Amino acid sequence: MTMASENYPRTGSSLGSGIAALRSRWGWIVAIGVLLAICGVIALGSVMLATAVSVTIVGFMMVLSGAAEMAHGFASKSWGRFFLWVLLGALYALAGVFAILNPFLAATVLTLLLGAGLIASGIVRIVLAFQMREGTPWVWVALSGLITLLLGGMILSHWPASSLFVLGLFLGIDLIFAGTSWIAMGLALRRA
Repeated sequence: MTMASENYPRTGSSLGSGIAALRSRWGWIVAIGVLLAICGVIALGSVMLATAVSVTIVGFMMVLSGAAEMAHGFASKSWGRFFLWVLLGALYALAGVFAILNPFLAATVLTLLLGAGLIASGIVRIVLAFQMREGTPWVWVALSGLITLLLGGMILSHWPASSLFVLGLFLGIDLIFAGTSWIAMGLALRRA
């Protein structure tokens, strides 16, 4: 036995037994996929509402995270750490409250950051593609970078108006793709 296998004893489960356990639940997996796809279509039907809902949910998560960081600060033994953790948590919670109270203004800021991030990511991918060696799929990396750059440019060229629909549009598309992948996985498990 190697040292790594000594540290992690065998539990008797394998990938095959895990797949067999999932096979009996293929119907539930397909049902989850259908539900996700339906939610995606609903989100695409009202992208402004989907934008507001998604930003509001992010706001609630920020408030909870801020509260957890403040609690961590109160558990700190030193004043410096206490002050920094509580201040950081309070700022995070305050930003979450701001997102909850005014989701469209928060969506404007998030959309600006998203567009700028996509442009930066696209530029980095293009630069990396031209630094790749021959025989590697540098063309696909460059094409991916170009598409990402153009998408970020499109978002920013219509900003701030694009902030009303971009986040909801991305959420709807993501839910549809996630739903179809769950459906495909469930059907593949049924056939296996």
